[in-house]
Amino acid sequence: MKKLIYLLLSIIIFSTLTASINAQTNKESTADIAYVIPIHDMIERALVYVVRRGVTEAEALNASVIIIDMNTPGGRLDATAEIIKILTSTKIPTYTFVNPDAISAGAITAMATDHIYMAPGSRIGDAMPIMMSPLPMGGPKALPNDLKEKAVSPTVAMIRAVAQRKGHDAQLAEAMVRAEFEYKIGDKIICPAGQLLTLTSQDAEQIIGEGDNTHPLLSAGTVNDITALLKSIGHESAKVVTLKPSAVEKLARTIDGFPMSGILLALGLLGLYIEYKTPGFGIPGISGILILAIWFWGHHIAGMANILEISIFTIGIILLLAEIFIIPGFGLAGITGMLLIFISLFMSMLATPLSSPHWYAPPSLEDIHHAVLNLSVALILASISGIILAKILPKSAIFNRLCLDTAEHKSAGYSSAQKTSTDLVGKKGISITQLRPSGIGEFDNKRLDVIACGSFIDKSTKVIVAEVHGNRIIVEKFR
Repeated sequence: MKKLIYLLLSIIIFSTLTASINAQTNKESTADIAYVIPIHDMIERALVYVVRRGVTEAEALNASVIIIDMNTPGGRLDATAEIIKILTSTKIPTYTFVNPDAISAGAITAMATDHIYMAPGSRIGDAMPIMMSPLPMGGPKALPNDLKEKAVSPTVAMIRAVAQRKGHDAQLAEAMVRAEFEYKIGDKIICPAGQLLTLTSQDAEQIIGEGDNTHPLLSAGTVNDITALLKSIGHESAKVVTLKPSAVEKLARTIDGFPMSGILLALGLLGLYIEYKTPGFGIPGISGILILAIWFWGHHIAGMANILEISIFTIGIILLLAEIFIIPGFGLAGITGMLLIFISLFMSMLATPLSSPHWYAPPSLEDIHHAVLNLSVALILASISGIILAKILPKSAIFNRLCLDTAEHKSAGYSSAQKTSTDLVGKKGISITQLRPSGIGEFDNKRLDVIACGSFIDKSTKVIVAEVHGNRIIVEKFR
């Protein structure tokens, strides 16, 4: 009976503890959490991983809402397309807080969220694609007329598709990309033809429509901060969790971004160029390899350089080092190593979608053209810099400390070697060592360095001096 009572008490205690734990777990899982993902500065490939990590963490925390805290002048369309896929794939309601700018790619990204709120005085729009100069310190360039429509049309399709999916006005979205597109509501012209649509916070929150069909033009409201936004959407008591980009992610964004990517590529190639033009292997070669390795690392974090490109780059470096330290001269191994390095650099600049490897998603002709242009400009900059340094360095004080700038000329009494008297011709002696073909011979109790003429000569063989050329003594067998 006692055992039965103990068993019942144990079951009751265990059930109570289990219920308490489950209640606590359910309480934590149903907690109101607002997850904030900052999108600041330029939108580039490394940012895709930051956003993906943020959405994954928000889903793991069972967050109530995801808020994109946006302040960007724009960025890469390929990265924007990947971010759109991430934001539209989550089931958590998404909001964009424009604080204060969502320009170009930022406007397209904002369209991928369910709702848009704006800070006072903020702006959104101007999403027409532009072409960036391939020069490391270059800037935006106008698209050629024959390529303009080819670039604009896919961008229009992208922004219209995401606007339709999220319930925004697709025509308004298109007016942000096409300057020739007139956007109006009824008889009211919001954006005349000839200019790109860019809305302020007051413009975007104006109420349009009639009767029961009234709604804001784009922005659901103007709020001062995220706290005010949460209050506006009924989540004022939510716990705010803000994504903190890691130091590695920040560094990768800097390396992969403009203009640092072009600068590092040019400096790395310059180091290899200087090493190729100078004997031995020293600081320029080591610096060039390290800079290119850093450049590669940034592109790997950004999702551009996968294991294939890294393997090709590593094999190229190994072959190059083998040519320098193991194989004499500069031949097949060195040329193959340099070729593999250039191939890996080229492949790492192709804008392949992060969700697909190269062999499933071949790059477009525009991506190939962009990669060729970038690599060519980097090579040209490295060559020009190398030529300039070749003229400046020999005259610098640092270079003079490292290199001997004097020569031992014959006119100053120097000679490359002491000449041997031709009186030795006809002298007879004996080989002290094997002559294969060089060795030591003894003549009149004097040991001399000699070279066998014709076949090798064994040790302790009688020899005779046949010829003398400078310091070279030619001997042959004496019969």
